[in-house]
Amino acid sequence: MATRRAEAHAPVTRPAGAAASDLPAPAAHAADVSRALSTRIAGTIHDSGGWIGFDRYMQMALYEPGLGYYVAGSRKFGADGDFVTAPELSPLFGECVAAQCAHWFGSAQAEVVEFGAGSGALAAQLLAALQALGAAPGRYRIVELSAELRERQRELLAARVPALLDRVSWLDALPPAIDGVVVANEVLDAMPVRLFRWGDGEIFERGVASAPDGDGFVFADRAADDAFAGRVRLALDEAWGACGEPRGDFVSELGEQAEAWVETVGARLTRGAMLLIDYGFPRAEYYHAQRATGTLMCHYRHRVHADPFLWPGLQDVTAHVDFTAISRAARRAGLAMLGYNSQARFLLDCGLLERLSSRPRDDARKWAQQVQAVQQLLSEAEMGELFKAIAVGRDVPDDAPGFATRDRRHVLE
Repeated sequence: MATRRAEAHAPVTRPAGAAASDLPAPAAHAADVSRALSTRIAGTIHDSGGWIGFDRYMQMALYEPGLGYYVAGSRKFGADGDFVTAPELSPLFGECVAAQCAHWFGSAQAEVVEFGAGSGALAAQLLAALQALGAAPGRYRIVELSAELRERQRELLAARVPALLDRVSWLDALPPAIDGVVVANEVLDAMPVRLFRWGDGEIFERGVASAPDGDGFVFADRAADDAFAGRVRLALDEAWGACGEPRGDFVSELGEQAEAWVETVGARLTRGAMLLIDYGFPRAEYYHAQRATGTLMCHYRHRVHADPFLWPGLQDVTAHVDFTAISRAARRAGLAMLGYNSQARFLLDCGLLERLSSRPRDDARKWAQQVQAVQQLLSEAEMGELFKAIAVGRDVPDDAPGFATRDRRHVLE
């Protein structure tokens, strides 16, 4: 069935979740940026016949030049931002990742290419830890489009690893070839997704329209085109073959851009490994019938809510990762599976507890902070189980220490 942009889009719904009154209001200048972005999005919707796919909306909300969340200059990471990532919790995280990278350097060039470097905390930790292991990379390249984030990363690296700063370079596009280790922590979840609704056997694509009163945006469904519907049905058939269909409507996401990214980067990996750490599930869990409202969520001032239309450009919009799809994308690029496990198991296999025990305990307050951070990294109720680590590679041995015990790659088949 051909795409039908001109038809009526129904139903029209507002997302459930926290109301604006439940969240701290943005500063005046930030609100102005959000209004400017909203106006631009509304113009795109108008020019597209009154409807755009959610992936287009998410792309603009996060990456629209000068206005999107990741490019407009607001502080995003750490206590003063909207969320905290694992490297900002503890340098032990970076030390564990460094141990895995150093192992791969035995089969590939001693080089790291990092995507989504954020504040630069992980880069600083990796450089320092690799140097301590006698495996400092000859080059550390960061792929970063945001000039503002590049500057923050440069400042942090200059402060924490000044002797290694000359080994770091920034790229605004994928390198043509990579021989070394690719690292991406919490990158896939921020790639735009397409939304769908399954109801009574029919597939609808859930997109975005301007609100009837002209104030903001709403979800709007339309009949899915054949190609998109086919991809959705394939994913649902695989997942529901074991647990059965849901009783009512089922709403979820398809992470096509994340798959394409893995396949593209994987094709340029001439030798080495990719380590991707993010929150998500294998397909059978991702599309489980009981997860009927999907995984889309937003982060604003360390609060999680479900309204992606609240203050566009001022909040992070994410979706969990279908790791089955990611492993298949890697295989399409000719890469071999090297491991899949929970973040907790990966960190434990990389010696997290041994590294913690070697820390001095003379300062009780600092020791308690380190223990609390490790608890957050490992706990099933925090990041330990929801976050996963997946590794794929080319021409490197299948003996990664981070997946030495309880490797779960079989659940991705």
